[in-house]
Amino acid sequence: MNFFEHQDEAKRNTQRLVLLFLLAVVVIILAIDSVLLILFSTLLSDTAGSPQTLSGFFTENSSILLFGTGGTGAAIGLASLFRSASLKDGGGAVARQMGGVPVEADPKDPLRQRLRNVVEEIAIASGVPVPEIYIMEQESGINAFAAGYSPSDAAVAVTRGTLENLNREELQGVIAHEFSHIFNGDMRLNIRLIGALFGIMILAIAGRRILSGARFSSSSKNNNAGAIILFAAALTAIGYIGLFFARWIKAAVSRQREYLADASAVQFTRNPQGIAGALKKIAVHTQGASLNRDSEEVSHMLFGQGMRATLFATHPPVIERIQRIEPGFREQELGEIAKRMLRRSRREAEREAAATQASAKRAPFDPRTIIEGIGRPGWEQIVAAAALAASMPESMLSAARSTEWAPELLLCLLLDNDESIRDQQLFTIARNLGAESEAQVRHLMSSAMPIQPEQRLPLLEIAFPALKRRPIDFIHRMLDTVTEIVHLDGKIEVFEFLLAKVISLYLTDAFNPAQSHTGGNQTLADQAQAVRDVIAILADHGHKESELIHRSYENGINSIGLEHLPMQWPTDWVKTLDMALDQLDDLKNKEKERLITALMETILTDTQVATEELELLRAIGSALHIPLPLLSDRSVSRQI
Repeated sequence: MNFFEHQDEAKRNTQRLVLLFLLAVVVIILAIDSVLLILFSTLLSDTAGSPQTLSGFFTENSSILLFGTGGTGAAIGLASLFRSASLKDGGGAVARQMGGVPVEADPKDPLRQRLRNVVEEIAIASGVPVPEIYIMEQESGINAFAAGYSPSDAAVAVTRGTLENLNREELQGVIAHEFSHIFNGDMRLNIRLIGALFGIMILAIAGRRILSGARFSSSSKNNNAGAIILFAAALTAIGYIGLFFARWIKAAVSRQREYLADASAVQFTRNPQGIAGALKKIAVHTQGASLNRDSEEVSHMLFGQGMRATLFATHPPVIERIQRIEPGFREQELGEIAKRMLRRSRREAEREAAATQASAKRAPFDPRTIIEGIGRPGWEQIVAAAALAASMPESMLSAARSTEWAPELLLCLLLDNDESIRDQQLFTIARNLGAESEAQVRHLMSSAMPIQPEQRLPLLEIAFPALKRRPIDFIHRMLDTVTEIVHLDGKIEVFEFLLAKVISLYLTDAFNPAQSHTGGNQTLADQAQAVRDVIAILADHGHKESELIHRSYENGINSIGLEHLPMQWPTDWVKTLDMALDQLDDLKNKEKERLITALMETILTDTQVATEELELLRAIGSALHIPLPLLSDRSVSRQI
């Protein structure tokens, strides 16, 4: 399955989750009602008259049934809503609740620096913002997870044991596995599972806590302790029905997705030894993938089985996962791996050298390859991303990772080459954001080497976690400033539009994670004019000769079979493109796939792919919530 098919599968899994959740609620309500009826029938048996018919029995006890059904349903619903609300801030909220601490922008610990480098490289290669990065310092087991509603609010967390026991290749395999959950739609489903399952587990949680309190009361000779213990025991017993369903639902949803994520990680890195090596080390590690914290809620999100395996384990057995990746693997080989782990040194992390990546080549610009690579970039793209990051000026990288400097870096990237216009832009920055921001922008202007066109989008993706940490009122003022300074010269460049659009979309999703867009039901025919507008604008910005512009437009339109109408150039291309992208974001996933293919056909009319075309294509992908991978701007030829 490609990116678009995975998204559709995730939607079907969400519908399946809703049905299973409703089934669990019905069974729990029936159990509660049954207990209440038995209890009240026993208590009132002495006053009962002649035997009743079944309908008479239910009529007489309707108030009990209404109380049990309404009370239980309300308790489950409110508990689910409460838990979901606690996660409204997205992946970072889950990571912090699991004891994660953020990785600083410029870590001195080589293990932390390696983690940051690996995450940034995969994000750049994939065409998504760098997620927030967390470490669970108190966890010595080997585990990790990704959480969030969308790539814009995603967080990746790893345990201290993961950093200390895995080499770079193995860490890369684990992080690639987690990124595949981000792209496949699993992450959004997983965070919804936490909220839904908390509701059906609430009775078991409440029962256990009451039992614990009642035992303390009993030791204090409380006369009511016996009744409290009896009530709590009944509540816990019924609550375990919810626990049973919760584990069943998690197992039903997650087991097969783990196999898919493992396979995607191999495709990411083109190195099965990476993720297989990580799984082997889990198999021989004294703590395996276990976590010290109660991991019941997040067990379905973890890289490895975070708690003792049961009938409804959320993950396949680790040996089976290894054998899926390495069919010839024998369990007897684990003994030698355990010995090597004992001899392993932390010095491995200090031998990182970006220079080995410097000669990396970009992946060829082929439509089929790129469509298949959406959400699953290949090894060449990851290596190219590492080389791209290594080529960036250190001052710019440090600024991108810094909460205090990231906004000013983005503003610096937008400054005009014309000195008079640049002075007006700096005045606008000072007026809207303050003199300190203006001084920081001037400092970056004077201290940084010229930024290459292909480095600008990756810098935005690296800067995104730092941007999100700024206050919301500052973010609004910054976005207004971006809009104002790009219009000061009376025209707008493609990159300027791209940056404003992408920043706005990323931040909107990040600050409203639960409402982030997941696609619609429109077809290309429904939005034919918007499709024509987007293809026309891309054709015009990618070519100079009039004949080639029209031929590119025709190629794009013909590739998706739309009615052929003469190319019409919009009077205000920025406004037209902005509106068209909003409309096209409501396309079905398969229709988005067809649109992206048509846009690539538009670009490939000649044998040159310009940086300007790639920037606009990435902007369109971001606006459609499609993470286009790192693309090449070198001369291309069609691959048959």
